[in-house]
Amino acid sequence: MQFMRKLRWCLSLALVACALGATAPRAEQIVVSNYGVSASGMPFAVAMEKGFFDGKVTGILSSQGGGTTVRNLLAGDIAYAEVSPIAVATAIRQNAPLKIISNNVQTVSEFGWMVKIDSPIKSIADLKGRKLGYSSPRSVSQALGMLIVEKAGLKPSDVELVMTGGLGEALVALDLGAIDVAPATEPLLSKYRDKYRVIATADALFPSMSNVVGVTTQAAAEKRGDFLRAIVAGRAKAVAFMKEHPEEAAAIVAKVYKLEQPVALQAVSNLIGAKAGLPYWSTGKFDLAGLKEMWRAQILVGAADGDIDWTKMIDESFLPESERVLK
Repeated sequence: MQFMRKLRWCLSLALVACALGATAPRAEQIVVSNYGVSASGMPFAVAMEKGFFDGKVTGILSSQGGGTTVRNLLAGDIAYAEVSPIAVATAIRQNAPLKIISNNVQTVSEFGWMVKIDSPIKSIADLKGRKLGYSSPRSVSQALGMLIVEKAGLKPSDVELVMTGGLGEALVALDLGAIDVAPATEPLLSKYRDKYRVIATADALFPSMSNVVGVTTQAAAEKRGDFLRAIVAGRAKAVAFMKEHPEEAAAIVAKVYKLEQPVALQAVSNLIGAKAGLPYWSTGKFDLAGLKEMWRAQILVGAADGDIDWTKMIDESFLPESERVLK
């Protein structure tokens, strides 16, 4: 008899646990391309630390970006990812069931171009006959390199673009004299600002070029609306917090990105105070002109082709009404 009472008690506890599990909010991981390395993902570090996701996110997975992040999303275990709009648009054109739900970064203000302190190059007007580095084929740094040549009023043959294999490697190539100008992004730009001389910054050259978007699968868009809205809203809250409290935000970024506090503060301050007409970190509102310009830049390097209708790839229903542009 005592055994049966214990058995019924255990079964009752199990049923309660199942009921609670069925109603408890689901928490899970999300994917952010180059998290802990690229400045684009910094608001997620702040959102996690400050609890802006309301407990719905257990952790943030990093990936190498582009196709890798898209494949992780399509595998089915992830409902949200931050990734390049070009990778998403390319996948959608190949019938991948994806939707872009937020415009997270609206400029390429994290980019700058550096030379040695004693270099005769003072601006992009002095690039003729010089070697300009970029990370890898079809990369944003290659596209921006080509656009810089265009901005300088030079012909493509006037400047030699040299692949370095990465942005950190570009600075090594600059030290070795293999290139004359190296691209760098935040926080590298702030970290080495005293060692090299900056001749140009992207916020002065390219005011609108959407670089990173939030994306989900069509299945998650239909079934996981509350979760996705929590991600978009939590990240937006983090962006506002970074603007209002840059020092506290920088302390969080320094810990996650393994940076010295002054470097993190310089990077955050630079991007908050970028001169471009649009902020670097968006709260989610779409900039169609910036998406079109990024697509044009990728066409230049052979990473994209043809016309594209961004409006057919976007789902604004996870943004507040005030942030929607496709009404």
